[in-house]
Amino acid sequence: MTSNSISSNDTEPLEAKRRWRVLAITAVAVVLSLMSWFSATAVINDLARAWNLDTATAGWLTNAVQLGFVTGAILSSLLAISDIVPLPRLMAGSALLAAISSAVLLIEPGFAGAVAARFVTGAALAGVYPPAMKFIATWFRTGRGVAMGAMVGALTLGSAGPHLVRAVGQVLPWETVIAVTAICCFLSAAIFLVLREGPHGFARARVDPRQVAAIIRNRPVMLANFGYFGHMWELYAMWGWILAYVAAASESGAFFGNASLLAFAVVAMGAPGCLLGGFLSDRIGRCHTTALMMAVSGLCALAIGFLFDGPAILFLAVALIWGLTVVADSAQFSAAVSELSDASYVGSSLAFQMGVGFAITTVTIWLVPVLAEMTGSWRWTFLVLVPGPFLGVVSMLALRRLPEAAKIANGLR
Repeated sequence: MTSNSISSNDTEPLEAKRRWRVLAITAVAVVLSLMSWFSATAVINDLARAWNLDTATAGWLTNAVQLGFVTGAILSSLLAISDIVPLPRLMAGSALLAAISSAVLLIEPGFAGAVAARFVTGAALAGVYPPAMKFIATWFRTGRGVAMGAMVGALTLGSAGPHLVRAVGQVLPWETVIAVTAICCFLSAAIFLVLREGPHGFARARVDPRQVAAIIRNRPVMLANFGYFGHMWELYAMWGWILAYVAAASESGAFFGNASLLAFAVVAMGAPGCLLGGFLSDRIGRCHTTALMMAVSGLCALAIGFLFDGPAILFLAVALIWGLTVVADSAQFSAAVSELSDASYVGSSLAFQMGVGFAITTVTIWLVPVLAEMTGSWRWTFLVLVPGPFLGVVSMLALRRLPEAAKIANGLR
């Protein structure tokens, strides 16, 4: 009896250590694979010059990734791919496809070919990021907020990575940035292959297109989704155009030197922000955490235009706080959906949430540079992002009042 007791007690810390090790390995793989998301965006000025594109047209090199991700995520939801295919194999194959499609830019296929390649990259990443969220949930029943926060933090660092490569190697050709990100994707595919799903797996599903209707009819899930949709209205337009905004602000008087380095710092601030969001959500609840983060990020979107021409130190402070909070809540919407959804359709629910959310991002990614060209300045373009997070606040506080919200964060809501 004593021997069995000791064995059982020893197993628990070993299992806890193992899940944190898996989280770290998965996070590294996500960082490497998501380097491909903004690889073209980081060198968009070079590509615009090479193909003689204006800013709005060049923006489609970013928007094509969003549209590809939307297409991949919606198809994954309809076909229940992440609820049928083993997650490590799905993530590895998708990362490999993203690496190949990213590398296509190196043969300089022209604007149309580049847009098509970026679309495929986005579709492939729909087989990496949403499944990674579900995968890590199989390892964490408690502490899921922090774990999913780490996953979104990994996405954030991966998204910021190309800006760092460009900042460090400003004198290097744009091909170097693309090559580095494609190699990172290849490495992530190899890492995903060695992973195994955790002990808290979800039931396997069958292909049933009616599951999307079931997701839509689930009011608590949709309130969490509406919070996410408001969050996404803001997030990717900020990430996608912060480099152009900082460069324009520098020319207006608030000089920052290396604009790519500042853009990297702003986006990368989201990584500790995601960990902060996960920490808070497991202590004060997901609804309160998401509402708080969206309120702060919305205020930053409102304030930054007033600091466009300085003082530089205040501009920098607001930009970094915005970078910290704009994505800090992202994982908590996914965690809430994983807790509120039918267990057999968690993967499909996550894919649906992300598919619609990323579809929304295409509107603001397209709209921000159009407003800049219409007004002749980038100064007030981010005002169009403000309504999203504040509508998200309303949605998450409404969710908190529902009895079903007791399922979220072990009753913390």
